[in-house]
Amino acid sequence: MSPSPAPVAHLVSVGTCLPGEPVDNATLAKLVGVDEQWAEMFIGNVSRHFAVDLATGQVRHSLADIAATAADRALAAAGLEAVDIDCVVMGTATPDQLMPATVNLVADRLGIDNVPTYQLQSGCAGAVQALDVARTLLLAGRCSTVLVIGGDVCAKHLETDFDPGSRTPGELVNYILFGDGAGAAVLSAESFGERVEIRQVLNRLVGLGKAPGQVIDWFGLGDRHSDRIAVSEDYKAIEAAVPVLATQMFWELIGDVGWTADQVDYLLPPQLSGRMSDRISDAMPAPLAQRVNVVRTVGNNGNALPFLQLAELLGQWQGGGRAVTVAVESSKWIKSGIALERA
Repeated sequence: MSPSPAPVAHLVSVGTCLPGEPVDNATLAKLVGVDEQWAEMFIGNVSRHFAVDLATGQVRHSLADIAATAADRALAAAGLEAVDIDCVVMGTATPDQLMPATVNLVADRLGIDNVPTYQLQSGCAGAVQALDVARTLLLAGRCSTVLVIGGDVCAKHLETDFDPGSRTPGELVNYILFGDGAGAAVLSAESFGERVEIRQVLNRLVGLGKAPGQVIDWFGLGDRHSDRIAVSEDYKAIEAAVPVLATQMFWELIGDVGWTADQVDYLLPPQLSGRMSDRISDAMPAPLAQRVNVVRTVGNNGNALPFLQLAELLGQWQGGGRAVTVAVESSKWIKSGIALERA
């Protein structure tokens, strides 16, 4: 009797959601006082989407709103319904509440019940971590079809009622850098839909003894009037560390699956900003790979970005080939990556 084939995890479909119309740098210059030319030259982002109306401070969309839309689109693209999902995994740094978990609010909206759900609290690498959990469950035979979600609403951490002249460049840069969005993917043990095999997923915490590169603070009733900054970054540390970590993860990932650098057809680099992503792409050793960059037009929307990149990749990918995606989280320094192959 021949042995059963080893289980395989497949990427079946991807869905995305960006709230509202794109907000360009000229609009931000009027609203919050950033310099338009500086934004384009040094950050490299030309637009982004916000779930909050910066002009009025009105919250137009929650994370659950846009995540449910992205997930619904992924299910539709796969030709599946809520009853076909065995598990839901979500990665986010900005849940709507501490409790209930946003993943459960999304599942409820989709009509998913009586399945395991997991929510991972993490930055840009959270989407890859969520995909890793889903792939592990599929390979272990615990599930056959998993819905994976990633998204962030960063705008709720940005003040809308302030004098632009009272803010430092380090605070104003967040309006240029970040955006809001959500993405979702259907993973299955069966090969259908996009028929892309997830060959490997890696996650490595490499922040031992290192100061955080980014902090997103949480304010409760007791400290809501604190003068602490809600979002802060060490840009010099990020610019120095991310290209190195991205290259390390690229080599680890292709080494695990036995590829050479010139066998990679598509490279999905870390999406920090337009300028940084271009710089990282140029430094990464994939000489023949087409680069898939989206952050320049959608902003850094955290856990949505890997899904937005995957959606862009699938729109370009014709026939067979290999793709490598790398994400780096600077909060406590996580490097992560995914190796994909289509026959």
